Amino acid sequence: MTTEKTQRLTIRISSWSMLFSTTNGREVVFERYPLKSGISLAANMREALQQSPMLQEEYLRAYVMVDTPVLTVPVDLFNQKDSEALYRYTFTLQGQQTVMHAVLPELNAVAVFPIQKDLLQVITEHFGKVTVMPVAATVWRHAHQKSFTGPRAKLYAYFHDRRMEVFCFTQNRFKFTNSFAVNNPNDAVYYILSVWKQLGMVPEEDELHLTGTLPDKEALTELVRQFIRRVYVNNPSGEFNRSAVTQIEGMPYDMMLHYLKR
Repeated sequence: MTTEKTQRLTIRISSWSMLFSTTNGREVVFERYPLKSGISLAANMREALQQSPMLQEEYLRAYVMVDTPVLTVPVDLFNQKDSEALYRYTFTLQGQQTVMHAVLPELNAVAVFPIQKDLLQVITEHFGKVTVMPVAATVWRHAHQKSFTGPRAKLYAYFHDRRMEVFCFTQNRFKFTNSFAVNNPNDAVYYILSVWKQLGMVPEEDELHLTGTLPDKEALTELVRQFIRRVYVNNPSGEFNRSAVTQIEGMPYDMMLHYLKR
């Protein structure tokens, strides 16, 4: 009999880490696979399939979260045959990449993003069914739901993998979304305030929500509070009543939400 554990494996891939998770009954099992420098992500994935205890199980499906630059397109303007050309016009593809897309129905948008061709081939050859999504998709959906609470406009900054996603919503769609490389609090505050000003947000009234792995959290929050009155730092454990998933060391917020918001 097929157990719940053999149903689906979740894989999260960035330039800095390769993470795996699955469920065993009600428990979420998590594993960080140490990437080897000097070889490709595809080669790392092949080795993980041979060495990782979690990947020795048989899975019917794989849900793959990839950290690559994302182009969001309003769903009513999206044309699949033009998506790769539009992406190439906006971003530079790195190496041999294939451009994919994922519909975000709650946001009336389509996410267009790349993945390395050889990495995708390794994964699709090993698993029966594969779904690929940007890592920020779970965070976008959750923040969109929260954006309806209270009367104030909200700007979100999600920190992960040495990057910061800044976004906000108007009703059922993105009002703004962009990604910035950040290595320190000063860079993060500069980009946040630039977006804040661009959107015409009010420092005394509107809200800034910081989520994820903040670079030097205390310094960052102290800096940004010099300019914005209502700043909130997300605490996943408190937000989800100390759910067991939020206690898993090293699991990114986007991966937690994959289980918490199912």
